Amino acid sequence: MKGIKEWIKIEEDGIYLVFAVTQEGQLKLMHFSSNPYQETDESELFLKEGFQLVQVNFAGYNRPYEKHGNKHIVTAPGYLLTYVGMEDERNEIGRKLIITQEDKITGARVVSYLQFYTGTSTVKMYNEVTNVGDHDQTLEYISSFYYLGIEKEGEGSSDDKMKLTFAHHGWQKEMSFHTYTFPELGMAQTQPTVYQRTSKTIELTNTGNWSTKEYLPMGYLENTAGNTALYWQIEHNGSWHAEIGDQNNHFYLALSGPTEVQSHWYKILKPGETFTSIPVAVGVSEADFDRAMGQLTAYRRRIRRNNEDNEKLPVIFNDYMNCLFGDPTTEKEIPLIDAAAEMGCEYYVIDAGWYAPGEWWDSVGEWQECRERFPGGVKEVTDYIRSKGMIPGVWLELEVMGINCEKAKKAPDDWFFVRHGKRVFDRSRYQLDFRNPAVLEHVNEVVDRVVNEYGVGYIKMDYNIEPGIGTELYADSVGQGMLEHERAYLRWLDGIFEKYPDLVIENCSSGGLRTDYAMLSRYSIQSTSDQEDYKNYATISANAVAGITPEQAAVWSYPQRDGDEEETIFNMVNTLLLRIHQSGHLAELSGTRKALVKEGIDYYKSIRQNIKKAMPVWPIGYADNLDQWLAFALKTENKAYLAVWRRGGDDRMQIPLDDIWSDGACGRIKLTYPKQSMRENCDWEFDEKRAVLAVKFRQPVMARMFEIEKNSDK
Repeated sequence: MKGIKEWIKIEEDGIYLVFAVTQEGQLKLMHFSSNPYQETDESELFLKEGFQLVQVNFAGYNRPYEKHGNKHIVTAPGYLLTYVGMEDERNEIGRKLIITQEDKITGARVVSYLQFYTGTSTVKMYNEVTNVGDHDQTLEYISSFYYLGIEKEGEGSSDDKMKLTFAHHGWQKEMSFHTYTFPELGMAQTQPTVYQRTSKTIELTNTGNWSTKEYLPMGYLENTAGNTALYWQIEHNGSWHAEIGDQNNHFYLALSGPTEVQSHWYKILKPGETFTSIPVAVGVSEADFDRAMGQLTAYRRRIRRNNEDNEKLPVIFNDYMNCLFGDPTTEKEIPLIDAAAEMGCEYYVIDAGWYAPGEWWDSVGEWQECRERFPGGVKEVTDYIRSKGMIPGVWLELEVMGINCEKAKKAPDDWFFVRHGKRVFDRSRYQLDFRNPAVLEHVNEVVDRVVNEYGVGYIKMDYNIEPGIGTELYADSVGQGMLEHERAYLRWLDGIFEKYPDLVIENCSSGGLRTDYAMLSRYSIQSTSDQEDYKNYATISANAVAGITPEQAAVWSYPQRDGDEEETIFNMVNTLLLRIHQSGHLAELSGTRKALVKEGIDYYKSIRQNIKKAMPVWPIGYADNLDQWLAFALKTENKAYLAVWRRGGDDRMQIPLDDIWSDGACGRIKLTYPKQSMRENCDWEFDEKRAVLAVKFRQPVMARMFEIEKNSDK
C-alpha cells in the first residue's frame, strides 16, 4: 500500500491486530479481526483522513475532511496525531500494548492502553489524553475504541453481509435482543460501485445515571461473508455512546463514554492535566453469536472482583415481588421466613418499607428502623432469620433522599445534584452527590449500622430515579459533574467491599437499569428485572447470559397464590440456570406446589457448581418477547443443561442440539425437573442421528429442564 513506511502486526489469543505507520509518521489501525489481514488498496488521501487509533476532539480547531453531521470522525487533534512509540509487555493477565501519539499544534499527548486476557479473544482498552501545551484546551470527545473498516472482509456489499445485534433494554422489558441488517437501520449502500457517504449514523447511546434504561452497553457486529464478528461492551455506569457510520467507502465503529453532543459533557484540560476515557472491551470471533457471547462470558469472569457469592451461588429469598410489595411487618415476615427455610433458601432479604410507616416513597433517606412495622426492632427479625439457618438482608437506596426526608431538608444543596441553581428532582427524590465527603460519611454510617447493629449479610442496593444529564456544581460541564460522581460512587463501593469482604450487595436499579460491567466488575449479583409476569420473565431468563454471567443474573421465581403446578414449574425453570431470587407467598402454597419449589431449589443446588463455569448456547436462537417457544442452555465440557419454555402456539417443538459442542455429539438426554410430578404433560424423544430433541408440551404454558451428556466418541 502506498504511503506506508512500517507495518506492526500483532497476533494474540486469536486476535489479528495490524497497525501501519505512514510516511508522515501517523499511526493507523488497519485491522482488528479473527482472520489474518488481507491488504486493501487505500488512497493516500483516504489513508490520511481515516484509520486513526483514537478520535479526540478539542474545541476551536478545524476539521477539514470527510465529516458530515454529528459523526465522531476526523477529529482534531485526532487526525493530526503522530506516532511516538509502542511498549509491548506481559503481565499476570496477558499481553499489554501501550501506544503513545502526540500533536505539537494542540499540545495533545495521547496514550492508548490495550490489555489482552490470556485465553480469551477480548481486549480491554482506554485512552489517556494529556495537555502538554501551555494553554487550556477544551476536550469535547475522546474514543475508547475506534476502528474503520469493519465491513472490509468478505465479498459483496455491506447491505447483504453486515448485521448488528444489540439489546433493547427498559424497565420490565430487559434483555430484548434483536438483529438488524445495515439497510434496516438506514445505512444502505445500494450501489456499492459508487463512492457514497451520508450524515446518517447508527447510534446506541445513554445519557444519565441509569446506564441501561434503553440499551445494554454492548453489541455484536457480524460479517457473514467474511465469517467474522466483533463484539463489545462499554464498562461505564452512566453516559456512554456507541456509533457506527461511514467514511471513505468504509464503515467504522466508535465506542466512548459521555460526549458533548449526546451527553452535555466536556472537560477543560489545563496544562499538564490528564483525562482518562472510560474502559471498553472489544473482542473477535467467527460469525457465531453463541461463541462470541461465550468469549465475552469468559472475559467478564476474568475482570470480576473475587468473591464467595459467585463461587457458592446461594439461594436467596426476597419478600418483595408478588409478595409483600414493600409493606413488611414482623407478623408478615415470620411465616415467610419459616417457609423459605423449609424450601432450602440460604439468604432472606427484607425488601423495601422496613424504615417507615405507611407510604414511604418521598421520605426515604435516613434508613432508621420503623417500630410500627417491627415492634421488637429489625434485629429481632434478622436474629430469627439466622436461627433458621439463613443469612439476613435488607433493602437500601442510598443514592437518593426523598423530598420529605427531614435530613434532606437540613442538608446543604451541595449534597445533591444541582442544575440552573436548583436541586434536581426526579420522582419526588433528590440525587446525592458522592463527590461530597459529607455524603460519604452519611452513607457509610448507614452501611455500618445495618451490618453491625442489625446483623445484615446482604444488601439489596436499589436505585429508582434518573437525574438526567448531570450536575453543574464544581465541574466544567454538567456531564463532567455526572462522570465525577459516578467514578466517586465506584471508589466508594470498592471501599465498602474492602471493609466488608463477605458482604453480598445486589446491584438493583428498578430491576436491571444499571446492568453494566463498571458495576458488575464489583457487584457479585445483578437484579435482571422488575417484571411481574412469570410468562414474560422467560424472555429475560433465556437472554440474560448475553448481558451478564449466569452466576450474577438474579431472576425472580414467585409462585402465585391462585396458580397451579405448571405455573410453579414455569417460575422455577426461569431461575434454574441463573441465580434464584425466590419470592411469592410460599407459606400459602399447597403441599404439591411447595414440593415443586423445594425440588427446584434442591436440583439447583446439585448443578450450581457447574453454572459458575458454564458457557451459553441458544439452540433455536435468542428469545423474543413474542416467541411462543424458547430454549436456552448452559454447557460445560461434558454436560449441558437445557431450559425449554412454551407460551402458547403449537404443542410441539424440535430443538437442534448439534451445535452445543464442536468436538462431540450429544449422548444421553434426560428430563431433570420436575422428576416425578406432571410427567403426563410432557413427551419427548431424541433423534440421535439428526441431533434433534423433539418435545410435546400438552399445556399451553409450561416449561421443563433437561440434561444432555456429551458423547465424546462421536
